[in-house]
Amino acid sequence: MNASLAAEVDTTTPAVILKFDQNVMHHGGLGAIRTLGRLGVPVYGVHEGSRAPAASSRYLHGRWIWQPDAAAVERTTAGLLALAERIGRPAVLIPTDDAGAIFLAEHGSALRRPFLFPAPPPGLPRELAGKFSMHEMCQDIGMPCPLVAMPQTLGEVQDFATRAGYPIVAKLSAPWSVPGAGLRSTSIARDAGELDVLWQACTSAGAGLMLQEFIPADPGGDWFFHGYCDAKSDCRPAFTGLKVRSYPAHAGLTSFGRAAPNDRLRAELTGLLARLCYRGIADLDLRLDARDGSYKLLDFNPRLGAQFRLFRDSAGVDVVLAAYLDLTGQPIPEGAQLDGRAFLVENYDPIGALGYWRRGELRLGPWLSSLRQADELAWFARDDLRPFGLMCLRMGARGITRRLARQRSVPDHGGQPHYLPGRAGRSPSTSGSLPARPGSSTAIRLHTSNHGTGAATTLTSSIERETR
Repeated sequence: MNASLAAEVDTTTPAVILKFDQNVMHHGGLGAIRTLGRLGVPVYGVHEGSRAPAASSRYLHGRWIWQPDAAAVERTTAGLLALAERIGRPAVLIPTDDAGAIFLAEHGSALRRPFLFPAPPPGLPRELAGKFSMHEMCQDIGMPCPLVAMPQTLGEVQDFATRAGYPIVAKLSAPWSVPGAGLRSTSIARDAGELDVLWQACTSAGAGLMLQEFIPADPGGDWFFHGYCDAKSDCRPAFTGLKVRSYPAHAGLTSFGRAAPNDRLRAELTGLLARLCYRGIADLDLRLDARDGSYKLLDFNPRLGAQFRLFRDSAGVDVVLAAYLDLTGQPIPEGAQLDGRAFLVENYDPIGALGYWRRGELRLGPWLSSLRQADELAWFARDDLRPFGLMCLRMGARGITRRLARQRSVPDHGGQPHYLPGRAGRSPSTSGSLPARPGSSTAIRLHTSNHGTGAATTLTSSIERETR
C-alpha cells in the first residue's frame, strides 16, 4: 500500500471477518485479516476453533469462536448481536462465503445498526450463488454460459450425458446448504461410471446436482474477475486474472493465478454488475470458449474470493480495502490494476499440479519455476508466521486422518459463541474477556427458537464488558 494512502485512511472503525464455511483451511478470510490489520484496523474474526490457522494471525484484535448456522436465523442473528455488544461500536462486516452473503442479504435487517455491510437486492446473492439459478439468470439477460441441466432421475442424467458428451462437470446446485456432507462442490465425471457414482452420492445426501457441459480448457482460457460495487452499483476497483492452475485440476479453486489485463472482459462484467444492481464484493469465474470466442460464466460468488490478494492497484487498494473505505464513508482512491502479479496457495497447488501432471499438461521443471514467480502466498507471510505453521500441521493431520482433523476444528463450547482475545488485542489486563469496571457487568442472554425441529433452544453468553 502507498504510504500516503495508509496515512490518510481512518482505521478507527473495527471490522469483522464472518465465516460460515466449515472448511478450517479457508484462506480468504486470513487475507482479509491481513489487509485490514496491517493498516491498524481492529479486526475480529469468526472462527470454528481457536486452533484454526487464521485464528492465530497476529493482526486479529479478537476471536469469536463459533460455528454460525445460516438455517438457524434467530440464533445466528443473536450470536452476531452478542459480538456487536462486545465490540461496542459499529463495525464493517465482511462475509467470506456464500452462506454468509446470502444470510446478510436475506436476514440482515436486524444487524444494520451495529454492522456496516452492503445492501444488494435481498434475493440476488442466493440467485447468483445457486448454480442452476445463475444459469437461468444468464439466459434472461443474455450472458453467455455453458449448457446445463438439473436432472431429477438417473435417466435424465444419462440423457444429458448423451447430448453433452464426456467429460461432464457436476456441481452441487446449492453447495452452502449441505455442509459436512463430504461432497465436493465441483467434480468432473469422465465416464458413465463416475457420473453414476456422483449422482448416487448426491441423492443419498439430499443434495441437488447440476450437470454442465465441459468447455475445453485451452491454455490461457480460464479467467476470473474480482470487483467491489458501491451503493450505486459502480464497480471500482475491477480486476481480471488468469487461473493458471486449480485444485482439483480444471474444476476447483485457484491454486496458482496471475493478474492479467483484459479490457473486454472487464467492460462486459462491470456492465453485468450494473444491470443486476449488484452491491458488495464479487468473484466470478469464466472460461473462454474457442468454439465461438465468448467468455462463458461458470460461477458467480457474491462475496470475497479466496485469492483476492492477488489483485492490487497502483493506489494500494484491493477489494477488501475498497469495501472498508466505502462502507465507512471514505473515498476509494483511483488506481490502475497491477498486472503480472502471481498468487500461490501452498497447501493446494502441489496436489492440483499432480492432477495436471497426470494429464500430461505440466512438467516438474515448469511447475518449480512457477513457484518462484509467486508474489503473494495464501498462508506464508514473514510478518505473520503462525497461520502458515498451523496450516502445515493441519495438512499433515489431514493426511493421516481427515476425521481427526475435522474433530480438532470443532470448538467444545456447546455451540455457544466464545470470545478469545487476538494477538493484536492482548494486553496485561486481558485474559479471555474484556476488562470490566469493578462491580459492573452485563450479561447478554440470547433466546432463540429452533423452528426446524420445533424445540426451543436457549443460547446464553455471559459477557463481562466495561460499562460506559
